[in-house]
Amino acid sequence: MIRIGNRIPELTLEAFHKDEFVKINLNDYEGKWLVLLFYPADFTFVCPTEIEEAADNYKEFTKLDAEVMTVSTDTAFAHKAWHDNSKAISKVKFPMLADPTGKMCREFGTYIKDEGLSLRTTAIINPDQELVAYDIHDNSIGRNTQEILRKLQAAKFVYDNDGAIVCPASWKPGDKTLKPGIDLVGKI
Repeated sequence: MIRIGNRIPELTLEAFHKDEFVKINLNDYEGKWLVLLFYPADFTFVCPTEIEEAADNYKEFTKLDAEVMTVSTDTAFAHKAWHDNSKAISKVKFPMLADPTGKMCREFGTYIKDEGLSLRTTAIINPDQELVAYDIHDNSIGRNTQEILRKLQAAKFVYDNDGAIVCPASWKPGDKTLKPGIDLVGKI
């Protein structure tokens, strides 16, 4: 299973994207930020609310040089049907990855073996293809896109500063940062 700091594995999946079925290799996105939104299944209840929210904020992700992708164990055919029949999902402009074998979900530790579904998980991958943020929780709890964007902004800030400056709790662009060093020990 991939862990924070690990390089993502070579994975190619079928996807529904821009009204077509395409093959997507995650490693083709080297040099770009990736935000992977794992979710349990198409045609469910919480999933369209958060995927719609991500779609509504897609321009904000692209301004940060990030590509968003959703991932479930559904097929690309199911993604197309959902996209064609759901007002919320019809807004999606980013790739919807199909992982019917659960291989990618297993690699990222999101696979629920007894159900053949994924746990609701967010993974942020830096331009070097390393996992830098990972949030996983029960499928009954929807994500907050603004918090995902905030984490992406913080990850980018730290990356752009080679890790020499870090972001404290609830950091947002423009807020005070920290420069780790011996002079800060015990003073925070």
